This record gives sequence, structure tokens and C-alpha cells, in this order.
Amino acid sequence: MAGVKVVVIYPQPKDVEAFEKAYTEEHLPMAAKKLAGVTGFVATKVVGSPLGTPPYHRIAEIYFPSMDALQACLTSPGGQETAAHAISISTGGAPVFLIAEEQTLKL
Repeated sequence: MAGVKVVVIYPQPKDVEAFEKAYTEEHLPMAAKKLAGVTGFVATKVVGSPLGTPPYHRIAEIYFPSMDALQACLTSPGGQETAAHAISISTGGAPVFLIAEEQTLKL
């Protein structure tokens, strides 16, 4: 099976410094502690776009060994608390949550 992940896309926050503080000091430690079954995590900070100001500030990719493990995490109290916290710190609008299967291609 292809790798499965949750992708969280955060819009540009109203106050970048405040968001970064909450994201790095509160949210990431919470995710590390409360998200069960995670096999990997990639936190991306968007620094620009060839089309001007990017609409998004951060993209998080949270990897799981299976769709069952992903679903179990999302429905757990820790998963629900972490998602609610992600929403609460996203001052530029609600973050986008996606469930995805990853496919790696050799070009």
C-alpha cells in the first residue's frame, strides 16, 4: 500500500510571529505527544511563490503506516485535541485538512 498521511495547510496568519510561537512552542510538542501511530512528520514553512504572496504559510504532513492507523489517530481524543488546537492557532482562517495516499515516482 502507498504511504498515507494527513496534510494540514495553514493560511497566512494575521500575525506571523504569534502563529510561529504557538506552532513551534505549543502545537508541535502537543502533536508529538498526542498523535498515536505516527511514523513521520514533515513541517514545511512556505517562504515565497513565483506568483507573489503565497496564500499559505505552513504545510504539515503527518505519516502513518496504514489507513486504519491514520483513522484511529484522527478519532482518538489526542487526535481530536490536536486538530482543535490547529484550528485555534490558525488566525488567517481555518486550516485545510486532507487525507492522502502518497505515490513516489522516479523521473
